[in-house]
Amino acid sequence: MHLHPHIPPGSLHEKWDACRFSNKLVSPANRRKYEIIVVGTGLAGASAAASLGELGYKVKSFCIQDSPRRAHSIAAQGGINAAKNYQNDSDSVFRLFYDTIKGGDFRSREANVYRLAQISNAIIDHCAAQGVPFAREYGGTLANRSFGGAQVSRTFYARGQTGQQLLLGAYSALMRQVAAGKVTIYPRREMMDLVVVDGQARGIIVRNLLTGELERYSANAVVLATGGYGNAFYLSTNAMASNVTAAWRAHRRGAGFANPCFVQIHPTCIPVHGDYQSKLTLMSESLRNDGRVWVPKNRDDRRSPADIPEAERDYYLERRYPAFGNLVPRDVASRNAKEVCDQGQGVGETGQAVYLNFAEAIERDGVATILKKYGNLFQMYERITASDPAKEPMMIYPAVHYSMGGLWVDYQLQSSLDGLFVIGEANFSDHGANRLGASALMQGLADGYFILPVTLGNYLAKAGSDRPAAEDVAFSETKEEVTARVARLLRHRDWKKSGTQPVDYYHRKLGALLWEYCGMSRNEEGLNKALAEIPAIREEFYSNVYVPGTGQELNQSLERAGRVADFLEFAEVMVMDALERKESCGCHLREESQTEEHEAKRDDAQYSHVTVWEHRGAGQPPFLHQEPLQFEAVTPSQRSYK
Repeated sequence: MHLHPHIPPGSLHEKWDACRFSNKLVSPANRRKYEIIVVGTGLAGASAAASLGELGYKVKSFCIQDSPRRAHSIAAQGGINAAKNYQNDSDSVFRLFYDTIKGGDFRSREANVYRLAQISNAIIDHCAAQGVPFAREYGGTLANRSFGGAQVSRTFYARGQTGQQLLLGAYSALMRQVAAGKVTIYPRREMMDLVVVDGQARGIIVRNLLTGELERYSANAVVLATGGYGNAFYLSTNAMASNVTAAWRAHRRGAGFANPCFVQIHPTCIPVHGDYQSKLTLMSESLRNDGRVWVPKNRDDRRSPADIPEAERDYYLERRYPAFGNLVPRDVASRNAKEVCDQGQGVGETGQAVYLNFAEAIERDGVATILKKYGNLFQMYERITASDPAKEPMMIYPAVHYSMGGLWVDYQLQSSLDGLFVIGEANFSDHGANRLGASALMQGLADGYFILPVTLGNYLAKAGSDRPAAEDVAFSETKEEVTARVARLLRHRDWKKSGTQPVDYYHRKLGALLWEYCGMSRNEEGLNKALAEIPAIREEFYSNVYVPGTGQELNQSLERAGRVADFLEFAEVMVMDALERKESCGCHLREESQTEEHEAKRDDAQYSHVTVWEHRGAGQPPFLHQEPLQFEAVTPSQRSYK
């Protein structure tokens, strides 16, 4: 595997223009000769398919849900960043770039992040022109609010439904191209494997989730927009269908996997309330604009929050980080919440929660104003917990949310496998060790609307328009491998057999192991323990997992079994990556590397690089590559939000 980031020469603010000018073009008359596969229809996938169709390419869009509108991007709540400086509070493209680099703990590629900040303003203009109903001030201008890790207001939002509204905008653009005959949507298909012909990604094998039929599709290039791998932890804020399969199958075919140990822990989630809970619910980070985070000063204080006077409350974020207060980045807020709960100051039945209180904001601005900002979020919380946040504090606790790692890509968004492009959360490129709030939507739309249409054309112009037929021997061989994997999962269909367990039993077991030893707090002993136990869980899974039904029908147990099988393989690489990185970085506190104040302590001398893992075949340990990170415009420093 050869890693070359292909960063254009020149100063930071000139690189993207230089890339666009130097890239080869496909003329409008020739674009219809090329077929592109786009897997995933979230913000990145839908915007990419729409944009490529608009350019004149033939696009096949694959969707695991019954409609592109159900992609997980719809769950994003708080907003999308852009450096418009509408508030005249000294924001700029460079400040957004710097906040993003710093928030990622200086573990992201400088050129990619600067391009993201450059494009941010065009995203807002584009989406507003689509009719996305961003919140507006009384005079009609677009409103902004603050998010963690920034001291300016740059987050555009549509109440607590920003992801949904942006996805509807991308969906409308996508369906316009469907009507024009440029894009064909294949719903209820799950990518099972990537087809590689002569070292190039040339198609995919998918399973029709309604009939069970394995289908093959060829193309000139493949684009993965399949989201993150947070569900490896079992409990996360991700949709239940979110998985690592597409990315992991591409990895096994030759695509490097970068920084797999980096996941984002979101500080503002509804706490776990039962052993058999299947997912966690996100409460938007925007709530920290007006909500104040606190715990009782006294340990094991189980009084009602209304009975705890101000003098006995510890507003620990405001106390520790006076400059940013409750708006510290997500990793800092999450780590501190865990710390106070571990000290016995946690609240609720489990003691694994902290309060988020809106009483002061309601007294200051009135309940009507607060409900105008967060009303649907308050309603969601009340429906789930039977507690009204307008009358008593929310209870929140950190949870796995976003994947910072992903398939390695260069500046052109191409993976280490020729012809395979990876966009949105599925790649590693923009967020380092921690993602600033409201940056996920920004990256997804930047990749899909503005970057991929430029960089993919450069690849196609060089590769030519020839493509293999779906009947090619490589497609047949890959399909046979998929058939064998499915058959292996269906070996135990008799629930009466002694020792058999359902799929979720093993997924829950893996998730608990990862959260305990490879979550917010890590150490060498625990990581080695996890690395020893994962193969045993995997062996037990294949020996005893019970999957009812057949592969020739709608079979959701089989779907989940395939995804958990891939999580059980991927988790091993995740832990290897965490074990190799002997520094604290982002949300992940390596207990052997912390300051006297228990803050994350980076080691720039040893770990200022991207770790990229290469698959070397079944039964062989993966090989570790490193891409050094070069900083020209910023100087990595110990982060401080005090």
